[in-house]
Amino acid sequence: MSQDLESSITALVDSLLESYEGDKYIDKVSTFEYPDEEVIIHLIDSLKRLVLQGFYNNKSYKVLTMKSPISILMEDVIYNLTRQISIVCKYNEDCGCGETSGQGSTDKALSEKALSITMAFLEKLPKIREYLETDVEAFYEGDPAAFNKDEIIYCYPGLNAILTYRFAHELHLLGVRMIPRIMTEHAHSLTGIDIHPGATIGKYFFIDHGTGIVVGETTRIGDHVKVYQGVTLGALSTRGGQNLRGKRRHPTIEDNVTIYSGASILGGETVIGEGAVIGGNTFITSSIPAGAKVSVKNQELAVNFSTGKNEGARDLPVQFETRQLDDEDTWFYVI
Repeated sequence: MSQDLESSITALVDSLLESYEGDKYIDKVSTFEYPDEEVIIHLIDSLKRLVLQGFYNNKSYKVLTMKSPISILMEDVIYNLTRQISIVCKYNEDCGCGETSGQGSTDKALSEKALSITMAFLEKLPKIREYLETDVEAFYEGDPAAFNKDEIIYCYPGLNAILTYRFAHELHLLGVRMIPRIMTEHAHSLTGIDIHPGATIGKYFFIDHGTGIVVGETTRIGDHVKVYQGVTLGALSTRGGQNLRGKRRHPTIEDNVTIYSGASILGGETVIGEGAVIGGNTFITSSIPAGAKVSVKNQELAVNFSTGKNEGARDLPVQFETRQLDDEDTWFYVI
């Protein structure tokens, strides 16, 4: 390395170190560890093996019964999840650590509370499996492209995002923060589907394609709801910032609703009634009655084409046939 380059590197390092010596929030050095993203991702994989043992069993376990590998996985989850929860509980009053939380916490008290939360979470795994069974059924019945249910479990990003959300949601309900967000953001990075762990989602939830879907923190979704790619269930406005914390900002989607691609449904007072069908690219900020069908008017299109006979390209208006839709008609924007 040349002397000039070495001097430049030294100067850059000194300059960066000097920038650490301020009072910015990002300058702080915590007295405790932060949650480990790699460990949390490992926990997601372990939890998937617990709820889908027959699909994600570890081939290195040369045993003839399910009990031994499940016991090994369970111990691994208990150790790692308890450790991660004890870390976030040190600065998270919502963990329910009570007088033990905060800077005056003792490691023993935090560990005991974290273990209690971990065990309460693991008791929810049968419930998660119950919901997952209905989700798989909804995917299979809702998608004619699905060859079988195994394909859905192994391949469908929507099911991956929903399962990860269901883990994160139960932790969120137990007062654990940050860890659920790391879980759902990991699923977001893999699938393009952004579901906040605070959202409430019922059984038989079907996400088709999925990329670009956003489900906000206070969203409530009923049973048998079908959502296509690019759908936003969001807040009407976030200009209030932290003053909006804990308030309903996102819509309620009742049972048996279908929301087609590109639709945006916004606002905490917005309720989509049972059985409604929301067409693609619609923008909704007020409630829709049960059984309604919502769509946008056809846009005028110009088609540019050439006949191949040296007449050049030209624009022609496209004529649309207007007719009353029957109940049996399918929506033309389904992909």
